[in-house]
Amino acid sequence: MSDFFTDDPVSATLFLPFEQGQIDWPDTPALFLRARPSPALREVDPARLICDQSFKPDVDGLQKAGYSLRPEGDARLYPLTLVLPPRQRDEARALLAQAVGATQKGGLIMAAAANTEGAKTLEGDLKQLCGTVHSASKHKCRVMWAVIGDDTDQALTADWAGLDRLRPVLDGRFLSRPGLFAWDRLDAGSQALLAQLPPLKGTGADLGAGFGYLTHAALGLNADITRIDMYEAEQRALEAATHNLAPFGARSRSLWQDVTKGLNDTYDFILSNPPFHTSRADNHGLGQGFIRTAARHLKTGGSFYMVANRHLPYEATLKEAFKTVTLLAEDGAYKVYRGIK
Repeated sequence: MSDFFTDDPVSATLFLPFEQGQIDWPDTPALFLRARPSPALREVDPARLICDQSFKPDVDGLQKAGYSLRPEGDARLYPLTLVLPPRQRDEARALLAQAVGATQKGGLIMAAAANTEGAKTLEGDLKQLCGTVHSASKHKCRVMWAVIGDDTDQALTADWAGLDRLRPVLDGRFLSRPGLFAWDRLDAGSQALLAQLPPLKGTGADLGAGFGYLTHAALGLNADITRIDMYEAEQRALEAATHNLAPFGARSRSLWQDVTKGLNDTYDFILSNPPFHTSRADNHGLGQGFIRTAARHLKTGGSFYMVANRHLPYEATLKEAFKTVTLLAEDGAYKVYRGIK
């Protein structure tokens, strides 16, 4: 996750054309897709932007700083749309298509990416959509912009817009979409965790639920589970999880929430295959935050079951948070733990 005190060279590069006088801010607010808190954003008057973001920690940070969020169902056309595309190409193309659809004719689309995370590819994709593209580089990143005009390829825009729709995966067993963790496969870590679970009962939680695989499997295997609450910070993932768990009715509940800030209930058990990346870099603090949250929200005697890549330094945090910690299994890639409160 990001905050206003975290260095973010991509965001700094995105605003470079304004600093250099190549582009002027429009008289009415611009749309900012995948807006995220950053030191560069702090220099932008909140009145200039309408922010769109699906990752809850960033949403919370933007709101706290006074930036307005795009209302659901907003169909306005904007004079300028800023984009911070993700690294996954289908997801990034869908976001560029969304930007085209939200920008008025004669308006600008601006996007930025790190050179190591596909900036050249992103520029080529924007050129396919809009024709002529201008660009500038700094901080080992690239910002690019194009005008929405007669050269804009509306057919390609419509095609790419569909890349973010929920689609069947795993022989139709689940719905998912590009850009989610292990979006079109069964993650080996989650399978390793499931292999170690004893019979479960009562109420539970799945922290970082993704498209709902762990919860789906646990409910299917354990008739004595009353309900599992799926906590997920990425709204795009939670939409998929809600669809996938619909057959279980009230036995599952979807919660768009930053797990590190706490949960809504106390539980008999908690499951987690926590995230450990911020962009491409390891962020051990995410998993450690999940562990501490789980310990706070388990009933006395309740169990926390977690899988993690074996190189991640979670043992000390687990031992601080739980009365008893057991290593249930390990192989060349993963470790599976049980912590009892």
